[in-house]
Amino acid sequence: MQTPARRLLVTLALTATPLPAMAQSITALPDQTSTIRLSNRDINHVVCVGGEIDDVKFSTEKGIAVERAGSDAWIKFLVKETDDAGAVTRSFVTVPSEFFVSCNGAVYSLYAEPSDIPAQTVTLQPGGAQRARANEDLLGPLVEEERAVSVTLSMLQDRIPASFTPVAPAAGKLALPALPGASIEERRRVEIEGAGLSASEYLVTVGADATLDERTFLVASLGANIFAVTLDRSVLKAGETARLVVVRRGAVQ
Repeated sequence: MQTPARRLLVTLALTATPLPAMAQSITALPDQTSTIRLSNRDINHVVCVGGEIDDVKFSTEKGIAVERAGSDAWIKFLVKETDDAGAVTRSFVTVPSEFFVSCNGAVYSLYAEPSDIPAQTVTLQPGGAQRARANEDLLGPLVEEERAVSVTLSMLQDRIPASFTPVAPAAGKLALPALPGASIEERRRVEIEGAGLSASEYLVTVGADATLDERTFLVASLGANIFAVTLDRSVLKAGETARLVVVRRGAVQ
């Protein structure tokens, strides 16, 4: 059994041991330089959202290895080993390098600082022009009613395209005079660049048994220029919640 003094020494030893650095979440946008830190020991991962990585340009003389396949690329700073009469010394890269990654029709400039940290994952997010082009490809062939159906289903099925831009939902709860005792809370909101649309999903909770009518939600408090309203269920018991999707022309105010 450990004595109190022995337990104290163990505790001090544990608290003095440095914890490993946690991997950071890195997001990069096109047409600008992103300064990032990458591991100079492990293999770093680059992911192109919504497309493929066509090319990665970098200075090969700096001791870097890059492989790519589809939407993924892997970056490894090579470790230099020297053997001096049996004494092996390992040298890790510390000099920053630039990477120019072609992803989904855009170029991402990454200024990478090699550091003694765990392997990192860099996510290449679409820019505004890319999102608009992707939304036009997705919704352009559809008539307005079909666009509303497509947007509504993507939200109800939790399969929102990467080209839809998330926007912070409004804080607080709404109350409608036509629905006394019910509360409405915005769960999420998206802007659909290139299509001139926006949409919100609301959670509608009733205080008493109720049968909801979608026309009740055609009100200014849920946004201007509403042209589609959809409930995932209309008959609710007290305390139950329905999901409501509102699609608008233009951005919500």
